[in-house]
Parts: sequence; structure tokens; C-alpha cells
Amino acid sequence: MSIDAKLVSDLRAQTGAGMMDAKKALEETQGDLERAITLLRERGVAKAAKKADRETHEGRVHSYIHSNGKLGAMVEVLCETDFVARNEAFIAFCNDLAMHVSAAEPLYLSRQDVPEDIVAKEKEIYTAEMAGQGKPAEVITKIIEGKLNKWYSEVVLLEQPFIKDEDVTIEEFLKGKIVSLGENMQIRRFARFNI
Repeated sequence: MSIDAKLVSDLRAQTGAGMMDAKKALEETQGDLERAITLLRERGVAKAAKKADRETHEGRVHSYIHSNGKLGAMVEVLCETDFVARNEAFIAFCNDLAMHVSAAEPLYLSRQDVPEDIVAKEKEIYTAEMAGQGKPAEVITKIIEGKLNKWYSEVVLLEQPFIKDEDVTIEEFLKGKIVSLGENMQIRRFARFNI
């Protein structure tokens, strides 16, 4: 099947994939753009996982200040080399991340950073909500688990939907950049400021 160059270009624009990767994905999906996006995302996760063990000693601290001057954020993002730390795509990623932190107000970087007592309190609240509804215990457990996952997606940065593309979490956005830049990257910490 012959793949149209415009379709390859559209796929690259949406995913940040290389030209050959985009073309190959379109060929494998017989030109179906949505399936090709899914295929590239799946491959991106695999490629990002291979790079996860590599050490990150370079990076940048990046800030974003909103136009009203009353809201801002700083992020520390690590990468493997100084070359990537100075790359425009890496800097743009850091800016998008800082903008996201400003807008989405995450409290924690990952689930592991959430204190156990806060998780226990959330479970307690959800358990109290479910009390007296007469549902089986296993159903209540699944509902509480679902509510807890929803809460994590609101307060944990890596699990939040990215403000510029709500179909992608910050973790998926990060993995996509790892694949497109070819280096392991890590969001180390962030801070949000608001007057």
C-alpha cells in the first residue's frame, strides 16, 4: 500500500515520531491514522522502558510565569546529556510541563510520594460514602478503588491529563519525549507559586 506523504506528516505532527517510524506505522495499519497513533504510543512505551535504566545527570530548571504575573511554576527535568538539555524540543517540553503545573495544581509527583496517612484518609472518606448502600463488599471495594484512582489523577502530576492534550497523561507525554529525543528523562521535582 502506498502511503501519502501528507498522512505521514500529519502523524508526525500528532506524535512527534520520526518519519520512518510514522510511515511504518501507517503501512502496518493500512493508512488508519488513529490506529497508527495507538501503535506508535505502544511502541513508545516499550522504547522508553528500555531507556529507563540509563542515568540522568544533566537537565534544566525551567520556570513559567503566567501573563498576569500572579501564577507560576518551576520544574526540574533531568536528561542524560547537556546536548539534549540545550535542545529546543527539550526546552519546549520543560515549558509545557511548567505551564501544566501552573494550571493543573498537582500536589505530588507520583503515587509513591503521597503520604500513606492521606491515602488512608481518602479511603476512609470513600468507605463512609458507600456505607449503608447495601452493595456487596467486592463491588464496594472496586468502587473505592475507582474513586481513589480518580483522586490520584487529580493530585499526582504523572497521572494528570496533559492540559494541551487531555487524551495523554503527563507520564505518557514524558515517555513520548524520551522516544523522540532518544534519551532517558526524568521529572525530578516541581513547585507552584500563586498570589
